[in-house]
Amino acid sequence: MAKGRTTAFFCKECGYESAKWTGQCPACREWNTMVEEPVAKKASDRRSVIPERGRQKIQPVRLSEVSIEEQDRISTGYQELDRVLGSGIVAGSLVLVGGDPGIGKSTLLLQVCRNLAAEGHKVLYISGEESLKQIKLRANRIGRITGELLFLCETSLDDIQEAIQETKPEIVIIDSIQTMYREDVSSAPGSVSQVRESTNILLQIAKGMGISVFIVGHVTKEGVVAGPRVLEHMVDTVLYFEGERNASYRILRGVKNRFGSTNEIGVFEMQEQGLEEVENPSEYLLSGRPEEASGAAVACSLEGTRPILLEVQALVAQTNFGMARRTAAGTDYNRVNLLMAVLEKRCHYEMSRYDAYVNIAGGVRMNEPALDLAIVLALVSSLKDRPVNPKCIIFGEVGLSGEVRAVSMAEQRVREAIKLGFESCILPQVCLEKMKKVEGIDLHGVRNVREAIGWI
Repeated sequence: MAKGRTTAFFCKECGYESAKWTGQCPACREWNTMVEEPVAKKASDRRSVIPERGRQKIQPVRLSEVSIEEQDRISTGYQELDRVLGSGIVAGSLVLVGGDPGIGKSTLLLQVCRNLAAEGHKVLYISGEESLKQIKLRANRIGRITGELLFLCETSLDDIQEAIQETKPEIVIIDSIQTMYREDVSSAPGSVSQVRESTNILLQIAKGMGISVFIVGHVTKEGVVAGPRVLEHMVDTVLYFEGERNASYRILRGVKNRFGSTNEIGVFEMQEQGLEEVENPSEYLLSGRPEEASGAAVACSLEGTRPILLEVQALVAQTNFGMARRTAAGTDYNRVNLLMAVLEKRCHYEMSRYDAYVNIAGGVRMNEPALDLAIVLALVSSLKDRPVNPKCIIFGEVGLSGEVRAVSMAEQRVREAIKLGFESCILPQVCLEKMKKVEGIDLHGVRNVREAIGWI
């Protein structure tokens, strides 16, 4: 880079730095991601994030000398959130929470702060978007707050750093990272340089002082966290808050977690007093379903270690224009086309003459292959106008030759159906042969799609 140059070009996806603009990033090969930002100052010009009196001499240690205790995990007061985090908050971790505007990120974190403060933990909530009066209005809605819960409205990282060093909290909430700025970086808040520099400072605070830091991040129209992609690489955990703004449910999903599984989800419901966790999402998603309507089948999907029952709806109607229309909501559109081709080829149903609409009730989105068999039977049920037994649960993967293949954790799915009062289950024959005997439900093993259709 030329001597004395004050700006450079950075890739928004990977953070690659270049002296000149290029259409394609040389590092991640993405197009039109290079933006011009001021060059950050050298490390020698920056102030130390951790004060000298708080620094300890760094010495390499053996793994056998590192102790892991149960109290290193802090419960948030919500089992749904603890499950996604990996059984609680890890001391010194950096967690990024992303989601659409108005989805409930700030509400959820404020409720977590209330629970933590009530348990005796010292919490600092820093807001760069709302005033103290606005925060108090939300706090009055979610309930009474007690304990060591401090609030600060500030966007300067230098002032925030001093406040953290003075108060020494256990948990810090930053709402949001796009509003924070460092005076040493001359670009505007929310730019690539500011977001990267701010996250780096918060990372040093979390690791150097042993403070758990939660960062709220806005998302783009594509559904990813705004700012450089390197932001997700720097943090320990990335959580996405999903759901329709007009619907009452919310799903918290982990896409990165250094301290637990990324397959777990947490389900919340937005109420007048704030967010309430849904301990039994299967019952919630199946509420209000019709009993004797054709084209509806109950499937069982698996999210991490939790089986979730949901309703698959299908509507098959004769096309009027000679070109059949396909629509899929909540599941993969191409997967629906594939399953309809299997029905036409292997079962000789003329699906090309019919429009088909497939929907996962409740607005959730599931792409697990175990939904294949339920989608197939819902399509056939609508085509023949013959209702599926409302007390029957269906799961299994369908192959291109029409065979029904095995899925994981079949016994857990069946036991979840028994808890909700289901009386029969259509499942792959391979799973039935490997399962232990289960009382209270009739199990029907099928080897192919034709056998499955015979049970409806």
